[in-house]
Amino acid sequence: MSELSEIEKLKRTMARLREPGGCPWDQEQTHATLAHCLIDETSELLETIDRGDMNHMREELGDVLIQVVFHSRLAEERGLFDLEDVARDINEKLIRRHPHVFGSDNGGVDTPDKVITQWDQIKLQEKAAKGADATKEKLFKDLPPRLPALMFAEAVWKQIEKKKLPRKDIVDDARVNEIAAQLDEAALGKMLFEIAAAARQRGLDPEGALRLHATKVMDAVEEKLANSGITKNTGA
Repeated sequence: MSELSEIEKLKRTMARLREPGGCPWDQEQTHATLAHCLIDETSELLETIDRGDMNHMREELGDVLIQVVFHSRLAEERGLFDLEDVARDINEKLIRRHPHVFGSDNGGVDTPDKVITQWDQIKLQEKAAKGADATKEKLFKDLPPRLPALMFAEAVWKQIEKKKLPRKDIVDDARVNEIAAQLDEAALGKMLFEIAAAARQRGLDPEGALRLHATKVMDAVEEKLANSGITKNTGA
């Protein structure tokens, strides 16, 4: 019998932690409760990259990897997908979106810019094949896919202001203006710190709460615009 790979050993360790008689903390986790862990671990990895600290980068890459393994295990327990599915999907995507490498002809794709253009074209084709409208513009398309909640909320508001999107009954402009008039950097820092401390006392997750509310605002603006009959390109 061949020796198990380190990835397989890691999968078995995670399974043991989740099984009856395993770790109480690991057993009570969900995708939602682990979200902040992924942000924390990714931030620590980015710090090692910024410092060029290769010794600690190896450790932090492992901490990010266990988040992938953990989420995959949770999904596997529900019969949705497992780590093998995750690896298979991304491998197939890489091959599919690099026909200049894995195909019989590079098609003249010989510069980084051409690679990006081709990647985007293939991505649109894949969405169209799934029945999605590849030409449909998203109001918040400029937002990075996963920002920390505070940056995400700020980015949502920036898009609302920049594009003059309808927000009546969604955002209390008067309250926003009232708070803004009283703020400077020190006051803002104090307010945010006290909110974080108060949330901790109440056993609440400020990161998750802010992300959830910002997402609700974003969805409500999208729905309001769709129901108004105003085209997205007007910026109204």
